[in-house]
Amino acid sequence: MNTIWFPDLSQTSGAKYIVLSDAIRAAVANGQIAAGERMLPVRELGWQLKVTPGTVARAYTKLTDEGLLEASVGRGTFVSESGIAAKKLPPIPPMSKILPKPEVIDLLSPLLPDVGQENLIRSCYQRMAQVPNGSLIEYPSQKTETKAREAIFNWLSGTEIGRFEPEDIVLAHGGQNAIMLVLQTLLKDPNPVILTEDLTYAGFRHAARLLRAEIVGLKCDNNGIIPEGYEAALKQYGPQVLCTSPEVHNPSTGHTNLVRRQELAAIAAKYNAPILEDDCYHMQGSGLPNYRALVPELGYYISSLSKSLTPSLRVGFVVAPNDKIATVRRAAQFNHFGLAITITDLTELVLNSPELDEIRRAVRDRVNDYVRIAVNALGRFDLRWREDVPFLWLKLPRGWRASHFLRAAERRGVRLRSADDFALLDGRAPHSVRITVNGQISRAHFAEAMQVLEQLLNSPPDSIEV
Repeated sequence: MNTIWFPDLSQTSGAKYIVLSDAIRAAVANGQIAAGERMLPVRELGWQLKVTPGTVARAYTKLTDEGLLEASVGRGTFVSESGIAAKKLPPIPPMSKILPKPEVIDLLSPLLPDVGQENLIRSCYQRMAQVPNGSLIEYPSQKTETKAREAIFNWLSGTEIGRFEPEDIVLAHGGQNAIMLVLQTLLKDPNPVILTEDLTYAGFRHAARLLRAEIVGLKCDNNGIIPEGYEAALKQYGPQVLCTSPEVHNPSTGHTNLVRRQELAAIAAKYNAPILEDDCYHMQGSGLPNYRALVPELGYYISSLSKSLTPSLRVGFVVAPNDKIATVRRAAQFNHFGLAITITDLTELVLNSPELDEIRRAVRDRVNDYVRIAVNALGRFDLRWREDVPFLWLKLPRGWRASHFLRAAERRGVRLRSADDFALLDGRAPHSVRITVNGQISRAHFAEAMQVLEQLLNSPPDSIEV
């Protein structure tokens, strides 16, 4: 007998076939659909749910691959008697979320929208629970990380890192840990120096402080670090490491073009100076070669899954120069003895899931939506932005100081970061603020926050605070 069961998909977000497959899985777990029952034909269920037959077919195929459903030629699709349906799995909550307006709209750090990641991770946890794993009472090792490295290798497909293989990837506990691993292998002088952009990601400062290194800022223009300043710093301090983010400069959204990358790479080669490239905002990429491709013997590439998929996994990775891979791997081993097997297993399943490409596109599209909302509200001001970057950089108009603007915005329920958070201790910060995409609030609430900022920008204070 056909199952009579029609979930409400009208208020859901994300890929419909993922939402439907999760709803079927939850209905089986909750007993709404019993093992052995026949599912409705594809076209009929599609008509009932007001989705395309292809959506239903993809959901059925996904669950058949998992073992929850089984298809019989000429008879239809049934809930498996022997698969995961018989395991009485815990229910999965629906994918759609009510997004109430928060008391304070947090735009301090980028927050990704959930367009299916949460349900994907839950689904992968369930798959892990059904597969025997003899490694669960072992220490992590290169062997237990193999599939995760292969999945990350595929994830990086199309990124111009130069030649490397899955076994060349060193895993870390997020991008910041990857930065620390590289710096621990490079900083050897009694008084080490780290070079960065004059406004830069705060994690570079934190790493320098932990490693008792001096950090020196380099002036930038619209194309990135100014080569003459970089060469002058190398002459003054010797072949120290440059920590940079040429693909997406944080906080300015800037981008280092190919000519400038080649100029900086030539200087690095001249002075035998390593370059650590942080590509953690890798979401789409420009297709330009990074420093590991331009100077293979000196370029260290790091990235993570946090800014483009989910920060919950805390998985970062390093691709070092070929003759330094063993050194970075040894640093990882001495630091943490490897990532937990459950995390690497989960990472492999998530990155190899058939819905991953659609989720990545959906994340980018949702981020682009929020960026457009911000640009529509604030575009007439001095605003720097890119559609594939989950933050914007706003130079405040005359009359506003950054600290005063932040306090005024917070009184109106919006939290931001000022340029002070990205300036070096002895550096000068412009009167600018970074506005981030918060994909975990509704578009309407994000638009309200942009209206608050627009109103403040239109009404600078009559007097300057002293």
